[in-house]
Amino acid sequence: MKHLARNLRKNQTEAEGKIWQRLRSRQVADCKFRRQHVIGAYIVDFFCLERQLIVEIDGGQHADSEADAERTHFLESQGFRMIRFWNNEVLNSLDEVVEEIYRALTPALSPGEREKEKVEEENTGGGNAGAKEVKQG
Repeated sequence: MKHLARNLRKNQTEAEGKIWQRLRSRQVADCKFRRQHVIGAYIVDFFCLERQLIVEIDGGQHADSEADAERTHFLESQGFRMIRFWNNEVLNSLDEVVEEIYRALTPALSPGEREKEKVEEENTGGGNAGAKEVKQG
């Protein structure tokens, strides 16, 4: 499974590459992400252990997939929160996607605290923002 994950990292999609450039090196909410990370019998696109957040970037093959539903159920039953984006969302609206991921990583912050943290990150050279609706598990 680790060999497959390594192979997926080497052969990432354009959308995965774009989002990885924004998630890597603690750029969003000072959170560390791993890409193509093995959890149980599954490989997730991006994973933040400290916030228990999984970010998935989906192509057309994921539309209404029963296997995806089973996978999501398993991961959420393990206590992980999952957020999903379509490839075209990442490619066409990257800033909005990063903003949603940021909001998913900082749900306990009030809007004022979140804005203050964002400004501090921007002033220190890190941080972007956001992600889609997040299921609380």
